[in-house]
Amino acid sequence: MGILSSRVATRSEAFTLNQAAYAERIANLHARRAEARVGGPEKMRAKHLARNKVLPRDRVELLMDAGSPFLELGELTGDGRYEGVSPGAGIITGVGMVSGRPCMIIANDATVKGGTYFGLTCKKHVRAQAFAWQHRLPCITLVDSGGAFLPDQANIFPDDGQFGSIFHNQIGMSGDGIPQIAVVMGPCTAGGAYIPALCDEVVIVRGQGYMYLGGPELTFAATGETVDAESLGGAAMHCGTSGVTDHIAEDDRHALLIARNIVRELGQMPPSTRTQAPARPPRFDPAEIHGIVSRDPKFPTDTREILARLVDDSEFQEFKPNYGETLLTGFARIHGYEIGILANNGVLFPESAMKGTHFINLCCQRNIPLLFMSDVTGFMVGADVEQAGIAKHGAKMITAMSSARVPKYTLNIGASFGAGYLAMCGRAFKPTAMFAWPNGRSGIMGPDQAAMVLSLVRETNLKRENKTWTEEEREAFKAPVRKIYEDLQDAHNFAAHGWIDGILDPLETRGTLALLLELAARVPPQKTQFGVFRF
Repeated sequence: MGILSSRVATRSEAFTLNQAAYAERIANLHARRAEARVGGPEKMRAKHLARNKVLPRDRVELLMDAGSPFLELGELTGDGRYEGVSPGAGIITGVGMVSGRPCMIIANDATVKGGTYFGLTCKKHVRAQAFAWQHRLPCITLVDSGGAFLPDQANIFPDDGQFGSIFHNQIGMSGDGIPQIAVVMGPCTAGGAYIPALCDEVVIVRGQGYMYLGGPELTFAATGETVDAESLGGAAMHCGTSGVTDHIAEDDRHALLIARNIVRELGQMPPSTRTQAPARPPRFDPAEIHGIVSRDPKFPTDTREILARLVDDSEFQEFKPNYGETLLTGFARIHGYEIGILANNGVLFPESAMKGTHFINLCCQRNIPLLFMSDVTGFMVGADVEQAGIAKHGAKMITAMSSARVPKYTLNIGASFGAGYLAMCGRAFKPTAMFAWPNGRSGIMGPDQAAMVLSLVRETNLKRENKTWTEEEREAFKAPVRKIYEDLQDAHNFAAHGWIDGILDPLETRGTLALLLELAARVPPQKTQFGVFRF
């Protein structure tokens, strides 16, 4: 493989200014993460602890092997979307090692609105299940939830991808032999009672965990029957009478120990299907990425400089280096795992799209995972490229990308607009995982372009009415348009809506990709059946 070089001057003014600007972005990211990890308000956390319950994130930590990493998904989902609700939407989801085995962990946070489900809570839970299903990971759910947040029922109840999809996914996963374990650590009410009821094994905490379709109040209202919570849905009843649960735990710690023991007896893990070479660090310091990423979106970042600080030993076997140069393609390793990389170095031309198509085809033939490093304002426009068939060639790339059945990872490292966002494996094409850096931006088009287009439309309408406008009026029209597009495209907004799996500090990228590639290595390969290509 070829060795990537670097021309970065780390003492230059540009590097220093870029670094300072990025430091602000990183500080903002960590502040938001810190808020998410606190959970609910202090009053609710104190109430939780007073009941001798372990805080939700501490539960996750106790469940996992000591010192092992946790790949969190959707940490900032719901950020600013609900009044009085901290980032995370009241649920913690991610992959962690339990008894030496990677598992999907889903933990309700009862300190946030009693662990009730909002629309985005459902979306986050369903996304975690999809990831577990794809990687055949045992799924452990730490249940402590009051059920649906009733005022948000339109986003919880009726549609695909909402609460009912959780049950549907559980049944499908069970049919595919994916182990599911529930630990009932608090209330589990109404439809939510089906989450543990649909699991393989269920642990319930004595005097703390309760399962019932209708609680004592609803039971009395519906039937006139007076019954206490313990008799209706407590541990002794369910383990000794109904048989709905299987193991009684005396407290949270005991319950998590039982769950760990259950995982220990799940049998042998699937073998790795990929060869892992010895991991080697990049030849250049990854911390320098903070000074390389352009602080001004009008000046693009050199993708090769990023790759030199991301891949093993800075080795990169470039594919078609002299053709379609605005799309960088080639083979590398990350922590010893082979990966095919497509990285933007400008707008996409017909040649770039054809090169991308060819490269994706090669990776599918060789069963090599794909990494899309998106930083593109879109496809080139104009008469020349239209006549050259850019729509046809762009469709080829999109067809190849969409059809590919190798693991696909999307990393938004800059701008990602329009059809360029789609071609670089946008969310609609179901990448295996999708992350953004703090400077990542995505939208139909950039704010300046959107403001210009809409102002031209407005100007055309004014001309039809024999009216004109001043430059000041034009700018007054464009300013709010820019603001709308700037707010939507921000990486934090994408994370808050659950449109990406999370935001990464560039320094976290190698480790995150390593974990993802290790998970993918234990999944049997799938044959790619490409759609029709137009020639």
